[in-house]
Amino acid sequence: MKEVPVSAGEENTHIRSGLTNQLPDHDPEETQEWLESFDQLVEAHGTERAEYIIRTLLQRAGARSIDYPMVTTTDYVNTIPKDQEPQFPGDEEMERRYRRILRWNAAVMVHRAQREDIGVGGHISSYAGVSTLYEVGHNHFFRGQDHPGGGDQIFFQGHSSPGNYARAFLEGRLTEDQLNGFRQEVSKSPNGLSSYPHPRLMPEFWQFPTVSMGIGPMNAIYQAQFNRYLHNRGIKDTSDQNVWAFLGDGEMDEPESRGLLQLAANEKLDNLHFVINCNLQRLDGPVRGNGKIVQELEGFFRGAGWNVIKVLWGREWDQLLDKDDDGELVRIMNETLDGDYQTYKAESGEFVREHFFGRAAKTKEMVQDMSDDEIWGLKRGGHDYQKVYAAYQAAAETEGKPTVILAQTVKGYGLGPSFEGRNATHQMKKLTVDDMKRFRDTLRIPISDEQLEADPYNVPYYHPGEGSEEIAYLKERRKELGGSLPERRVPRNTLNMPDQKVFDGAKKGSGKQKAATTMALVRLLKDLMRDKNVGERIVPIIPDEARTFGMDSFFPTAKIYNPKGQNYLSVDRELMLAYKESPQGKLLHPGINEAGATAAFTAAGTSYATHGEPMIPFYIFYSMFGFQRTGDSFWAAADQMTRGFIIGATAGRTTLTGEGLQHADGHSPLLAATNPAVKHFDPAFGYEIAHIMQNGIYEMYGDHDGDHNVMYYLTVYNEPVIHLPEPEGVDVEGIKRGIYRLSTSQKEGPKVQLLASGVSVPWAQEAAEILAEDWGVSADIWSVTSWNELRRQGLQVEQEAMLNPEKEPEIPFVTQQLQGAEGPIVASTDYSAAVPDQIRQFVPNTFASLGADDFGFSDTRAAARRHFKIDAHSMVVRALQLLAEEGAVDKSAPAEALKKYDLNNVNAGTSGETGGDA
Repeated sequence: MKEVPVSAGEENTHIRSGLTNQLPDHDPEETQEWLESFDQLVEAHGTERAEYIIRTLLQRAGARSIDYPMVTTTDYVNTIPKDQEPQFPGDEEMERRYRRILRWNAAVMVHRAQREDIGVGGHISSYAGVSTLYEVGHNHFFRGQDHPGGGDQIFFQGHSSPGNYARAFLEGRLTEDQLNGFRQEVSKSPNGLSSYPHPRLMPEFWQFPTVSMGIGPMNAIYQAQFNRYLHNRGIKDTSDQNVWAFLGDGEMDEPESRGLLQLAANEKLDNLHFVINCNLQRLDGPVRGNGKIVQELEGFFRGAGWNVIKVLWGREWDQLLDKDDDGELVRIMNETLDGDYQTYKAESGEFVREHFFGRAAKTKEMVQDMSDDEIWGLKRGGHDYQKVYAAYQAAAETEGKPTVILAQTVKGYGLGPSFEGRNATHQMKKLTVDDMKRFRDTLRIPISDEQLEADPYNVPYYHPGEGSEEIAYLKERRKELGGSLPERRVPRNTLNMPDQKVFDGAKKGSGKQKAATTMALVRLLKDLMRDKNVGERIVPIIPDEARTFGMDSFFPTAKIYNPKGQNYLSVDRELMLAYKESPQGKLLHPGINEAGATAAFTAAGTSYATHGEPMIPFYIFYSMFGFQRTGDSFWAAADQMTRGFIIGATAGRTTLTGEGLQHADGHSPLLAATNPAVKHFDPAFGYEIAHIMQNGIYEMYGDHDGDHNVMYYLTVYNEPVIHLPEPEGVDVEGIKRGIYRLSTSQKEGPKVQLLASGVSVPWAQEAAEILAEDWGVSADIWSVTSWNELRRQGLQVEQEAMLNPEKEPEIPFVTQQLQGAEGPIVASTDYSAAVPDQIRQFVPNTFASLGADDFGFSDTRAAARRHFKIDAHSMVVRALQLLAEEGAVDKSAPAEALKKYDLNNVNAGTSGETGGDA
């Protein structure tokens, strides 16, 4: 089939210049009179008055039932008219002088890191394009932490980190040796610098990790929300703090970058400002070569309820746009595709004259008196201090809406024809000597040809000297704005620990009543929220499953956070557990939105550093939708040194009976094990939960010298079981470190050790009874509260022994615990066999792991456990098999047991209670 070409104009009919395309003009003369009248209004009274008249006419048109289209995108021009731009308050020439130095030093730092004996790379072009956007902020808007209002939170673009380091160098915060340690954090320690914003790697410098594309925008939105949450709850006055997020137009293709915009609009987060660096390029090529990404983003953000400001053209374009009486120039701007705009900046002024302005006689005539160099000097708006300042000022003054600034720039700006606008510019990490000379000349850096040629990989940095005008001005601006950024501060803000009585209820057991471990945890959380020491610091985060987890009782008491309150008549208002929303609500309830909930968890769990206000978030979710769905966000949370509790409820591959494959979690502990900041626990009883949570709060906020920056991940279940009261003299240290002996069999006979965790502990108890009654086998039961922590500690011991061969090696904790335990070991959990198998190398006995190693499915708990061969009778048969191999029982015992318990019949399973929310 023959392909029908589509013109650029047809692809952009949704912009304002196409509003009348579908309608006939029955009286062109009258139309012209209206247009001339409007032009006179603009000339006589300015654009602000004209805007009011237009809005009034639209309002009247609606009242008279006159149809007009909903316009989500505007023409491809700046949003703020020239006559509404505020006067630039700084010394622009001075700011440009040290901006040139910053751009030079940033490029040199990356270039040096690419020398042959190092070769660690870096990104030269990203900061070159974004430097104006940063510098207008640094000089006039971004408040540091010494500002009376408390300071802003800035999410800097990850790939542009060299610019942050270059500024810190001029400010005296980093040395030349540290710049030379870029991306060499271990080999150049203590002078190494991280590649991207990594708070964990540079804990006094970076606040927010942003290079995992999409997570930065998401976290920025929830940071802005949490600022308001703290304010509305009366914990801290954050009314004068803003969140700025610097993003790329390519990054906006990530679903996380766009998927949470409605929250910012719904909650009227006018403390939030997105600055999208629209260089029109992804990492490999154009973002929308055949389209217009700025227009797309404008429509998307405006549709989501944001204030949109476009900064597309520098001041040099103003005189041309003033001459554009018939709109030909704007038409060409509208119809030019992004791929063409990119090409223009990789060519020349002559090329732009012919291929852009030459598309219409009127526009070609506009530039006939301009030289090719003058045409080439027509800047994009994101490189113009005046235009960017006007946008930032408008964003800061906007009330009731978040703002997005769409700033058009050139990737690799100023780096020369080998870099500017090239498809490969993101991957280019070094400059030739000729590139360096051109770049030096463009920036007017006082470094000679001889210095550049002497050692091409050791190009000098430039610092004008501490006594220079540039440095004095730069430092004075930051002093007035509250100090340097980025900066991370962690006050020594320990909390008073919860009253011991808070945990007593969980240690009493459930008596004859059965309860799921989820319910035991929720009851303990409710008691914690009442505690005088930490109650106000608890932040429950629930993504629309509160009733499933038995947390609906929190609604009328703790209430759901909503800055607007509850302005409707609730359908369940007369019920005791009525749904209640309040600006002072404690519960963050992000809806069916695990990604947003994880971002909220991160904001709350880092408040101790961001705001100097220690908070303890409890994020509770369907277990399968945690580390599997939002693992990258938890990794970013670890990098940001988040503290808090992650609760994987409805855990296990067989415990959530009716939900089936996509809800059957048999592997989250393994996923969590890859995160060094996460400590996973799989408690079986309320008293275990109590000790684990008490220890977790102490690790995070207690007065000790160890690592406070941990996240406790607890998997809990929805199966009702009898909760034992805390045994007298229980091994608390074992509970906290991962394993303790729950019971010791007094029966005479061959010995076996049964290890289980969480919901599988009752199966081990059932198996021990069967082994004793049917086979005369004595079985001890061990509750393993953390397979992950046992392995982690064991590996640390092994490494310590390897590095200190002259010392007596330490014995891993799990090995110590099991020393003297007789007989083979059988371990079973509601997870894949790889979970308990983590400790195999540290176990002194014969060891067998049972596991649910396949996809989940819907069925009864007993049938599912029998299918996977992880239930009580499977533990019995496996134990007999190991004992038979050792000669401790008759060799026929395993086969007899297999037949006796009908092990291959799923309907013969008995390990599992019914009940519990699914």
